[in-house]
Amino acid sequence: MDAVAMYVADAVLGIDTLWGGDVMCPSGTGRFIADSWFSDEPLPAAYTHPSAARVRETGGVSGKTIDKDAVEAYLMAVDLPAAISGVRAEAAKIGGLRGANLDGLVVSLDVMWDLAMEVLGKGDPVPYPRAVEASTAKAPEPSQPEEKRRRVSALLDSSGYSTTTPGGLLAAVDAWRKERVTPMASVKALGAAVISHYNALSSKNLIPFLPAELANVPRANIEFQAIKDAWFSGSMNYIGRARTAAGAPLYEATYEINASLQISYPEFEQLVSHEVVPGHVTTFAYLQDLYVRGKAGFESTVLTMNTRAATLFEGIANNAILIAYGVTSVDQLPDDDLQIGVLLSLLQDDAKNQSSYMTWGEGREQAEVAKALRRDFLVSEERAGKLSGAWGRHPLLGRMYLPAYRAGTDKVAALRSRYPAQRVLPALYGCSGLVDIHTIDLVLKD
Repeated sequence: MDAVAMYVADAVLGIDTLWGGDVMCPSGTGRFIADSWFSDEPLPAAYTHPSAARVRETGGVSGKTIDKDAVEAYLMAVDLPAAISGVRAEAAKIGGLRGANLDGLVVSLDVMWDLAMEVLGKGDPVPYPRAVEASTAKAPEPSQPEEKRRRVSALLDSSGYSTTTPGGLLAAVDAWRKERVTPMASVKALGAAVISHYNALSSKNLIPFLPAELANVPRANIEFQAIKDAWFSGSMNYIGRARTAAGAPLYEATYEINASLQISYPEFEQLVSHEVVPGHVTTFAYLQDLYVRGKAGFESTVLTMNTRAATLFEGIANNAILIAYGVTSVDQLPDDDLQIGVLLSLLQDDAKNQSSYMTWGEGREQAEVAKALRRDFLVSEERAGKLSGAWGRHPLLGRMYLPAYRAGTDKVAALRSRYPAQRVLPALYGCSGLVDIHTIDLVLKD
């Protein structure tokens, strides 16, 4: 590895370890900040040092009871501020698009470090606006669900689900969901069928706009798995370490879905397009291929949550169903049920941002946040509880990641409305170099 790769590897996997993550764990229950490691390069000291194992085992600063002795031993052995500073210095030397992306990564890593110091009682509280801007490149703001709610209400009324009966819109949504519930016991078969459908749509409406070299890259080599009692609704785990006999990547991933998740079939369609094709798995597979062909730098192999790149990836994923159908707005999707499902999914991501804003921007209690998410964003009780609790009140995810979904979705939607497919789609999928929610504008500037 060259200098920038070594600094990136230590900085990202060091922060990941500090927060209790293990990028080599095949399950989302063990992973955290680092989303991937598929370069075939040796793992850095930030991961392999003997003190790191104890930190991962005890959950780092995310643990219910922080093992401060283990954390201190790790921080004495691995100089994370030096690694982050090294990335910053290399970014300045490199300049251009790659340098700007690395600099954005440093902004996020700095905040994740300071948040860890805050949790340990060794630093001042990180201002909420600084955390949000580090990951989204924009100031925090409340969600505005009114128009999506209005459209859901109109679609439900036209589909025979009255929103004027007792319970109003929320009762109509619950009834609609109940009649279309996705059986988690059949998630593998359902997942395979929906993946096949969206893979075929992507062949028609995405592939023609991308470089020919990407046409044969597997876009959806993934296995669905139902897991019980997870704190997340689902976890896409991009592995990318399997190889053919000739040494070529197989681009493999898994998706772990919470067995208690309450989701309708149309919402499940949106979830598959988001997590698999042409969403996250497709995005990561293309970046892996670009790296193998020398078109992307090492940092594209150790993709990281709570960063501006992650915000862009969430934006691509939330627009993926529109990309698959070759349209730019929800009302252009082929049937009312699918439109309702997508709008409800987008409202859930608006709810993520609202949970963050109410919890950290306004200091509201969890019960109040949960009630607002259920009422104003039409999420299920299960989602309202997790988004206002385990997610929303997490000192890192609540301040940096929950706002990323809405910010990324709005930005990608705006770019797809402004630029033709042949220009915007290659840029979004990294064909002009790895980009983030801010630097995508450098590639698309008029």
